[in-house]
Amino acid sequence: MPGPEFATLREQVAALQAGTISATELLELSIARIDTFDDKVNAVVVRDYDRARAAAEQADAALARGERAPLLGVPVAVKESFNIAGLPTTWGFPDAEGWQPAEDAALVTRVKEAGGVVIGKTNVPMALHDWQSYNDIYGTTNNPWDLTRSPGGSSGGSSAALAAGYVSLALGSDIGGSLRVPAHFCGIFAHKPSRNLLPMRGNTPPRTPALPVLHDLAVVGAMTRTAADLTMATLLLAGPDEVEAVGYRLALRPPRATAFGGFRVLIVDSHPLLPTSAVVREGFDRIARGLEKAGASVARHSELVPDLTLTAKTYLTLLMSQFGADAPPERERALKAALAELPPDADTMEAVTLRALAASHADWIRADRVRIGLADQWRRLFEEFDVVLCPITPTPAFPHDHSEVNTRTVDIDGTAHPYNLHLVWASVATLLGLPATAAPIGRSPEGLPYGMQIIGPYLEDRTTLHFAELIEQEFGGFTPPPGFA
Repeated sequence: MPGPEFATLREQVAALQAGTISATELLELSIARIDTFDDKVNAVVVRDYDRARAAAEQADAALARGERAPLLGVPVAVKESFNIAGLPTTWGFPDAEGWQPAEDAALVTRVKEAGGVVIGKTNVPMALHDWQSYNDIYGTTNNPWDLTRSPGGSSGGSSAALAAGYVSLALGSDIGGSLRVPAHFCGIFAHKPSRNLLPMRGNTPPRTPALPVLHDLAVVGAMTRTAADLTMATLLLAGPDEVEAVGYRLALRPPRATAFGGFRVLIVDSHPLLPTSAVVREGFDRIARGLEKAGASVARHSELVPDLTLTAKTYLTLLMSQFGADAPPERERALKAALAELPPDADTMEAVTLRALAASHADWIRADRVRIGLADQWRRLFEEFDVVLCPITPTPAFPHDHSEVNTRTVDIDGTAHPYNLHLVWASVATLLGLPATAAPIGRSPEGLPYGMQIIGPYLEDRTTLHFAELIEQEFGGFTPPPGFA
């Protein structure tokens, strides 16, 4: 096994089973790593060392008896938004500080049942609503590649913990790119699964019931440093929630192809609502040439691509309608005032967002019907292509910006664009519940990693995961940030 701090998940499992390292030793290496680096990274904000040490001792005893489990003795980090009995779940809300749930989230239960040792919880933005990870309770998480920049959000603490070499597996969630953006910013792998592939129960705000579904756009998933680890973790944790497993079981189809020569690839690296930076476009051009050389069938255009503007606006309507429904009275009054000043024919993303916040149930139904039509178009597209490659955000990680969110901008090749337009690339897979695997593909001139999302047909997660494995083998994957190796 290479340096254990950056060993893969599979290498750690093999070493534990071979007895070349104990669960207790591996845990102490993780703890030492956190104690050494987390003063400047601030990724693991809730630490559960005492219970982790007890769990590691139990894992060592089980291994000594010859017992085996997929994650037996492996340290795992969990996003703060997941319920873990005995630890706080706050979602960064100051008034929730110290609140503790009574039971674990379903995905946490699966990790523990597989033998994983939960080392602690990782930082998030307040309400999970940002592509940064900071809040008034736990402070700011920094990107190990550049401490002045965001590690992504809302699973930014998990991505930073992986990039810094604390753990080989972390849990996250995604509704607006919250698995994919942190992976992109930190140079790791993450998988936004098909809707309902992994159980959502217990990834819920503080003081709320542990509902099986919080929002029909949201998913939970795994984050790792290698594509093969991501496949292993995703397939291990997938399957219906126990309350639904009485009626059906998981049976995912195999990947559509096993080598690049069997893949039909469509690259979509431009969006009508937001430009893509030159460095990211160059990365996609390089990947396209490499894929063609490796035998894949590659297209850069197709009339089958559904309307990306309609996709983004429909997604915003469905996403923001929940937040409008939950708005406090003062926010509702401000929303009505803003709507009153809006020209009737305004068609900007800001106007769409305002209308979505005020959407009625009838508005939601209309948007859902549009979604059904778009889903049918994507099914037709995936009769001609196996995967679609898209950016995750237009640029690599941006500098921390804690100003008022509606005034923020993102700099793309020297031009400022509205910050919230980051949502447009997330919307492509999220609106339809499609699987999207995030994989690193390059570095900017400043040395920052960036990635792409590999989008596939609904419930064909093994296709995007395997394609990511091939990408890693052909083009490379994660490398440790300078100063952390």
